Amino acid sequence: MSNWSAYWRMPSPKQMEKLARERPREPASDVDDGWWESVLNDPRAAGAPRLPIHQMRLNEIPRHLLRVECMRCARVVEIQKADALRLYGPHAVWKDVGQRLLDDGCQHRTRRHEEDGCWPDWFGGSQG
Repeated sequence: MSNWSAYWRMPSPKQMEKLARERPREPASDVDDGWWESVLNDPRAAGAPRLPIHQMRLNEIPRHLLRVECMRCARVVEIQKADALRLYGPHAVWKDVGQRLLDDGCQHRTRRHEEDGCWPDWFGGSQG
């Protein structure tokens, strides 16, 4: 052994077998099935939605007010979900609808087609 206080080495295979024999076995489950069922049925166990909000169809979004903002010019556009459904249909994707709402409104122009226009912020600006 070493004089180091934090010295540690891997036990040999023979020592590992000895430790496994000496260690008492713990019961497989101390919790009954009813407890697990109540945990899994709790609404907080559902977690986050499978898709980010910008990839959802309008009829899948639970919010009543849809909001998107431009990361370049800080312009914010809000629309009621009912109005968006009426104008674009229930199967329209929020990313496409939000981009159409922001089109041709960005104040920052570079005169390059691929860089002009708003850059939507779906995560921070999608409160509702």
